[in-house]
Amino acid sequence: MIWIPLTLGATALQVSRNALQRSLLGVAGPWGATLVRFLFGLPFTLVFILVAKLVWPTAQGQFGVYFLSACAIGAMAQIAATAALLVSMQRSSFAIGTAFQQSSLPFTALVGFFVFHDHMSSLAWCGVLIATAGLIHLSWPKRLEGIRDWTPALLGLTSGACFAVSANAFRQGGLAFDPHHAVVSALVTVAMVQAIQTTVMMIGLGLFDRGSLRGALGAWRSSLGAGFFGAGASALWFIALTLSPAGPVRAVGVVEMPLAALAGRRLFKERLSLAQILASAVTAAGVILAAIG
Repeated sequence: MIWIPLTLGATALQVSRNALQRSLLGVAGPWGATLVRFLFGLPFTLVFILVAKLVWPTAQGQFGVYFLSACAIGAMAQIAATAALLVSMQRSSFAIGTAFQQSSLPFTALVGFFVFHDHMSSLAWCGVLIATAGLIHLSWPKRLEGIRDWTPALLGLTSGACFAVSANAFRQGGLAFDPHHAVVSALVTVAMVQAIQTTVMMIGLGLFDRGSLRGALGAWRSSLGAGFFGAGASALWFIALTLSPAGPVRAVGVVEMPLAALAGRRLFKERLSLAQILASAVTAAGVILAAIG
């Protein structure tokens, strides 16, 4: 059951990373802020691998087609998910944006059912419905001069769907590389994913958005912090996903919601209404039911 404290540690690091990324939106934009978690996280991940190899010197993996394909699919899905999450946070709030991200668990259940033919109990499907109802309430847009802004809701759901794809892909990659050494396999998967993401985003921003690239590199102090927290969070998430199915891991990760609310209150002076707090609780209950069902 060691994956439970690993997941709890990952959620705490992830909240810190999200907060630092959000602070970079003004100078680097959503794509530049997305890049920093990969570019500045990769060096830390390589250090983690060296340490893991010292502890498990006999670990040997295979860079097969299945492993590389899983890493590539997960990497691209996570790029899209992260950018959508950051913009959702920018247009709603830090805590609400994080709550949108929790839709990845219901989406993970649906992907598992339709793609991998996983069977779920009635309790699990009830959890999916409850979580979906809570998310609909959270994403209901405020009236702005008679116009309802659906952008945060759509971006949040897009983020959740992409995170669901990436979580399943990362688990498959970790299991494919070296199933007998979960820690080393997970860390190598993190490094491969970060290398793919860094390469793709550096090329894309260099061609189409050099301002965001310069902003991300220029704010290297905050970027370095986001990279460290991102690498630590990803390492713990990937290890947990290698040790346990994605559903229970994401369920434990729900503790990120109250942590995000506290961070949003302290760092960004954001307040949640009573209705939003209740909807967050309903969402969390549904997510937990979906996982344990």
